[in-house]
Amino acid sequence: MRYRFIELHRTVWPIDLQCHVLEVSRSGYYAWRRRPPSATAQRRAELLERIRQIHQRPYHDNYGAPRIHRELIAQGCKCNRKTVEKLMCQAGIRAATCRAFRVATTDSRHDLPIALNRLARQFQPARPHQAWTMDITYVATDEGWLYLALVEDLFSRKIVGWATSARIDSQLVIDALHMALLQERPRPGLLAHSDRGVQYASDRFQELLAKRRIVQSMSRKANCWDNAPAESLIATLKKELVHQQHYATRAAAHNSLFEYIEVFYNRRRRHSSLDYRTPAEVHDAGNREEGRGGLGERGLVSPNLKKNCGASRSTSSNKNFNNTN
Repeated sequence: MRYRFIELHRTVWPIDLQCHVLEVSRSGYYAWRRRPPSATAQRRAELLERIRQIHQRPYHDNYGAPRIHRELIAQGCKCNRKTVEKLMCQAGIRAATCRAFRVATTDSRHDLPIALNRLARQFQPARPHQAWTMDITYVATDEGWLYLALVEDLFSRKIVGWATSARIDSQLVIDALHMALLQERPRPGLLAHSDRGVQYASDRFQELLAKRRIVQSMSRKANCWDNAPAESLIATLKKELVHQQHYATRAAAHNSLFEYIEVFYNRRRRHSSLDYRTPAEVHDAGNREEGRGGLGERGLVSPNLKKNCGASRSTSSNKNFNNTN
């Protein structure tokens, strides 16, 4: 340990002085320098290099020690989580974090019908397509705000539907739900939970729910905890993607969101509430148990769906909604 201290500070203080203060010999120090690295040191150096490679992947700079450790295990690298945490700390490798101001996207000041809170914070359904949660957020661009509507399956935390628009209207949430319905084909009785926003209480959104025999649930007034999974999803998306980017256009933001959601989040990101498995992994396992197939049938959004349901929309249109009737 003393020799290592001298090595780390050799450009700060003279070696002779350090050896004298630490009561070690110069010959012992230089012998230590010539000694080849131990097997343990070599293993730690190799492990640190693998950690750096994972952390340098797109979006993985947001990974802390727990997710890095599980990624290493998935690669067949046997290691201890505390060792990973220690090596990351020594090398200055940290999960990227960012905070930004919040823009209100929920307008509950309306006279439209409000649904009961039927979900009642039961955030762990037993199977896929039993309970979905929905919410709206925003992305800043040089052209103005781009609004994003998300639909998440609570069983797997997979984003099963999403849509973007320059307008925060009922068509935005209809497009997101429409995409989820086309991809997942849930059976009647699905519970869809959201806040009390006017978009989710609108007549057009209610018509789509009724047509597909979906039961609606809404959070209690000013109670974000009733929709905690959706709030957490949006916070993750903002921290890992949006707050680290600058978008010149809404189209650029939409394309970035597509890559993050469809390529990384659903299929590669390890989710802590899923025992660090990916949403697609858990979703496919649940579908197989129900005999509904996996990614081969309903995974990555198809080109046709991308045009209509995952595409950025600059103005409101009835086209997508009419296609559901």
